[in-house]
Amino acid sequence: MKMLISGNWVDSSSSETIDVTNPYNGEFLDSVPNAAKEDVDRAIAEAVAAQKSWNRIIIRERAKILRRYLELLEENREDLAKTITLETGKPIFDSYGEIDSVYMTFESAIEIVKHHYGKTMPMGIEGGYDDDLQVTIHEPLGVIACIVPFNFPAALWAFKAGPALMAGNAIVVKPATSNPLTVLKLMGLLVEAGVTPGAVQCITGRGSTVGNWISDNPAIAQVNLTGGVEAGKEIARHTAENLTPYKFELGGNDPLIICADCDMDLAVNETGDKTRNAGQCCSGAKRFIVHESIKDEFVKRLIEERLKTVKEGDLLDMNTDFGVLISEKAAIEVEHQVQHTIEQGAKLVYGGVRRGAYYMPTVLDNCTKEMDICKNMEVFGPVFPIFTFKTLEEAIEIAETSDYGLSSGVITSNLQDAMKVAASLRTGMVAVNGSGGFRAQELPFGGGKKMSGNSRECMSSVLEEVTQEKSIIFRYAMKKYNEGSH
Repeated sequence: MKMLISGNWVDSSSSETIDVTNPYNGEFLDSVPNAAKEDVDRAIAEAVAAQKSWNRIIIRERAKILRRYLELLEENREDLAKTITLETGKPIFDSYGEIDSVYMTFESAIEIVKHHYGKTMPMGIEGGYDDDLQVTIHEPLGVIACIVPFNFPAALWAFKAGPALMAGNAIVVKPATSNPLTVLKLMGLLVEAGVTPGAVQCITGRGSTVGNWISDNPAIAQVNLTGGVEAGKEIARHTAENLTPYKFELGGNDPLIICADCDMDLAVNETGDKTRNAGQCCSGAKRFIVHESIKDEFVKRLIEERLKTVKEGDLLDMNTDFGVLISEKAAIEVEHQVQHTIEQGAKLVYGGVRRGAYYMPTVLDNCTKEMDICKNMEVFGPVFPIFTFKTLEEAIEIAETSDYGLSSGVITSNLQDAMKVAASLRTGMVAVNGSGGFRAQELPFGGGKKMSGNSRECMSSVLEEVTQEKSIIFRYAMKKYNEGSH
């Protein structure tokens, strides 16, 4: 595929390309351009001009265009889901769900923008301004750079693109290098639906170059990234030169505290959810802090009931529910992290097998808070490190060892203990009788805590991130109105 600049599918001006392969079997899928700096600068400049045209389209007409987009999503659902599976390595049932989430996100964006109200300030409360009418309205930021991760490329793209476009912004999208094909197709459908072509630019290439060129450009109004902490720090350094604001949803090392009085069926089920997307989930639980009195039973049931029962095989088979990592390189990294944890004293009790990009669900027992896996070593794979505790205070201490603060969870039948955990953990979300992997579309999500970023990406507050408030004052308006009414 080619990249999308102002409605045209184009090659890189350097003619360089990047191959996209199927991580499941290594087969070549397609190639995409490796954008040069002049391509990036051109796309951004044309987005700036196009944003003014797109914003001049009144809200109800923008809504009609994006509703046409929803129709195209339905028409292309099969192809989009298959593309996600082939380039990402996740089972097709999960890919269908991801495309359906794109539909829901755009549908919600249409509605929330239509009901994004301004404010009228109370009159007569401040001396000297009694006759002035003060109101606020919401305006788009301009051109928003959307840097999309590999793990949920369509769903996380939609959270950035849908509200931004509906609010009148233009977007310059940089999909993940490893799997950009689905995002390119989603962007092309926006043009087909009738979005102003220059308002939807999609540039392919490596983050270390293209991402930095985008962040350096003073015409960018905001950079919105979902990715790793190091990528966030790098972009922050580049945006600082122009004081460009940024919204980041970064890494996590989410704790799940499992108390002695837990519903064991629930605990095993919530923990086993980590096998989704082969453990490649920012907010998925990554540290399992289990009361010592139930640890043996918990580990045994987790292995027997959840990990040994995952269905592997053809990823295009709807019965398959466990896939591979995004690349063999990613699987090797997980393999090294597991070995490092074992060297620090953990015990391998299940799994630990890698074949290419496949990594078997793996349980590590005897983990302690001194180990790197408890701190800031985020394992992006199906690994279950088990920690034990005697008191709830000890569990909270283990959970708070990490500098990450994305999500967390606690499973207990004791409401007071649940409230204590919820109040004590410095994370953006605490799920009671659930894991940090819980993500409802309306609920504020993301870091806002420690090193996990500053975005609260969700439908209930996203417009605060993609619009700016403007104050408009009508001086002496009420005085003249009152004088005219006599």
